[in-house]
Amino acid sequence: MTTAVISRPEGPLYEGADWDYDKVKRVYDAIEGIAVKELGLDVYPNQIEVITAEQMLDAYSSIGMPLMYKHWSFGKHFARDETLYRKGMRGLAYEIVINSSPCISYIMEENTMTMQTLVIAHAAFGHNHFFKNNQLFQQWTDARGILDYLEFAKSYISQCEERYGLAAVERVLDAAHAIMSQGVHKYPKKRHLDLSAERRRERERQEYEEQTFNDLWRTVPKPSGSRQGSRTVSERKKLLGLPEENLLYFLEKKAPRLEHWQREILRIVRHMSQYFYPQKQTKLMNEGCATFTHYTVMNRMYERGLITEGAMLEFLHSHTSVVFQPEFDDPRFSGINPYALGFAMMQDIHRIAETPTEEDRYWFPDLAGRGDGFAAVREAWANYRDESFVLQYLSPNLIRKMKLFSVRDDSEDPYLLVEHIHNERGYRNLRKLLARQYDLAFLEPDIQIVDVDLAGDRKLILHHRVTNGVLLDEGDAKAVLRHIANLWGYEVQLIEVSAVSEAILKEHAVTAPTALMA
Repeated sequence: MTTAVISRPEGPLYEGADWDYDKVKRVYDAIEGIAVKELGLDVYPNQIEVITAEQMLDAYSSIGMPLMYKHWSFGKHFARDETLYRKGMRGLAYEIVINSSPCISYIMEENTMTMQTLVIAHAAFGHNHFFKNNQLFQQWTDARGILDYLEFAKSYISQCEERYGLAAVERVLDAAHAIMSQGVHKYPKKRHLDLSAERRRERERQEYEEQTFNDLWRTVPKPSGSRQGSRTVSERKKLLGLPEENLLYFLEKKAPRLEHWQREILRIVRHMSQYFYPQKQTKLMNEGCATFTHYTVMNRMYERGLITEGAMLEFLHSHTSVVFQPEFDDPRFSGINPYALGFAMMQDIHRIAETPTEEDRYWFPDLAGRGDGFAAVREAWANYRDESFVLQYLSPNLIRKMKLFSVRDDSEDPYLLVEHIHNERGYRNLRKLLARQYDLAFLEPDIQIVDVDLAGDRKLILHHRVTNGVLLDEGDAKAVLRHIANLWGYEVQLIEVSAVSEAILKEHAVTAPTALMA
């Protein structure tokens, strides 16, 4: 005789809106089982911290990092965000997650229990898995060293404020923050930020910078046919490592008037900029990964009776708000919602891998019908950034579903032209055009230091290679050049050059500043 075993729902893990730490722990364990065993996620150890709305605003103001050094701009951001929040003109994020090991997830105490469940799945497992496994984060960041480095940075800048004065340190930070987006190496090897090693390297750097300072001053021309005065342009550029697109790096290493502590502050800001560089390149994928994860986990929990129908309805209300994409003629339209597109693309990859159509087989022969949609999605998460992800995976099916089309907007033409629609040629061009919107090389200005007039007034010369005729705002350019001049110590000139014809389009210059220490 055989006995039939009837599986019954395990029962909801919680009921009602109120949360406590025991409920959070039970929910975390259930999410971990689904995320790791079913979705195959691989995550850093998690550290979940419950904070107030004011603490969340404080985290906003310091770019979401714990142990951040002090700067007046953080207080300005806090005051602005708090005012808007108190007046009901903006909401707050349900969570903030830090790319570190352990992975720190901040969740608000004002959240309901269902929202705590959602954000744990979203942040502690979705974002966490992406941080640990995406090749850009593996190459550019050191999750195990960043917290120690932040502690070192905060302590070092605090010591500088006590020793050299708040105003002097603030001037250096102002200048460094002004060119922070131009302070990254775009093709570096992975560098570890270890606190003990950083302290040792700081002493070594001080000795090296003193030697570099002397070498740079010896390039000043001398009378009677000195070799320094007869260097060719190529020799001069080789000496200084030009052209250089990492402005913070060049100024840290080569600015002749900076003190060692000022160079170290530039280095700290440069490391912060480098840390965030992968996040700028993967916003679509990162949010798509986290949204796909929380959606799958929450549905599995509901299917197993771990959350109630009321909780599921609350979740769906929040989820649909997050992935809402207004139509192009909707007053709320402001571009493509990264949550909407990222989530839709993750679902589409899963569908193509498991239940493809003939169209899918034609467009994605290596992906269609391979089975195990979760493995296909994990592979995409690991190996792409936003630009290449869209180029590789945006399907005709999704283009039709989202009703995408392209419009040519020529400033010299009074009419708009709908250029690409839903046909084979249109699919390919739409994919290329949308991918370009996530390409930082296209979105951010290409500015490089190209020369220094060592034989004359030591003027620093920068080039901006202009694409699509888009020049820099003159007021902003002058303001940033003044910050660069404060760090360099001499006159700075920026020349805007056509990337196509090499013709000079515009020039900006600021005179030599007073000493930065003044």
